[in-house]
Amino acid sequence: MSYFMVRRWFYLAVMILLMVLVCSNDVMGISGEGRGAEEVGFDEITVEMREAVDRALGYLAGAQAADGSYGSERYPKHVGMTSLAAMAFMADGHLPGRGRYGRNVEKAVDFVLRSAAESGFISADTSHGPMYGHGFATLMLGEVYGMTGDSRVREILIKAVRLIVNTQNHEGGWRYHPIPFDADISVTICQIMALRSARNAGLSVPKETIDRAVKYVRQCQNPADGGFRYMLSSGGSAFPRSAAGVASLFYAGVYEGEDIKRGVNYLMTEGGNITFRSGGHYYYGHYYAGQAMYLAGGQYWEVWYPRIRDELVSKQNEDGSWDSSHGGSYGTSMGLLILQIPNRLLPIFQR
Repeated sequence: MSYFMVRRWFYLAVMILLMVLVCSNDVMGISGEGRGAEEVGFDEITVEMREAVDRALGYLAGAQAADGSYGSERYPKHVGMTSLAAMAFMADGHLPGRGRYGRNVEKAVDFVLRSAAESGFISADTSHGPMYGHGFATLMLGEVYGMTGDSRVREILIKAVRLIVNTQNHEGGWRYHPIPFDADISVTICQIMALRSARNAGLSVPKETIDRAVKYVRQCQNPADGGFRYMLSSGGSAFPRSAAGVASLFYAGVYEGEDIKRGVNYLMTEGGNITFRSGGHYYYGHYYAGQAMYLAGGQYWEVWYPRIRDELVSKQNEDGSWDSSHGGSYGTSMGLLILQIPNRLLPIFQR
């Protein structure tokens, strides 16, 4: 057989293989609809957005304490806020020892690692609801380990994940303290994201832990409107906790189903009434809603992101910060994380 005939058959085989893969993806329900926003029909990153991000990163770098921490007047040296700030830098491509703000990330990671106890619990003395901080810290360390392979981070991360697994309560969720007694959806999403990040980075996470968490989140959904309660036994639907509920399901690996559809539609309806303010869980709600819409993809993302992007850009202070009842570092970190979802640099946003 001639060289040209061999080459012809080779190309034909490649084309057939590609067609099979495309058809397989469609059959398995991963054709793109509801599976993220890798392909979009609008300009996500505008000049104004990029300028806002640059100003905010500069502000955040200047707000870091000498020991690498971030916090507020009420809660200084907070591992959760420090972790959010680190991820805000990482979402722009800065890593420990790499990039303009690599040193800032390195100092933040060092502070979080120093705050880890032998039990695996990551907390600072000023923490309120310390499992919030532990969840954000574990998420951040999972992202760092996934992007750098740092063995020092891996050691702490393994213990932090083990603590999350061991403190899941009988309902399948988590609460303010590392005790398997009570649960709410707000703390639960922090732990689910942390476990997803760790699993993405190659660490083992028990399937039964995730299955129980999914069951808990689903039981928190209100049948009347598709929103989510704060706890199983109390609370009506509200935008921030519903954003956390939908994001919880996505990060637990539930990408399709009536609960996802109803939850996302609830966010689309209620989110239009949530205008910018420094308090009232504005950042918290949009932090999770942005991720939920990104993971839902399609028209959800194309409608949602330009609105929140342009709103944040218009409300930014001259010094690059965003106001927040929890301090400028928190508001600015959250604003940056929301705006930079289209960068797709954090492993948690990659499939």
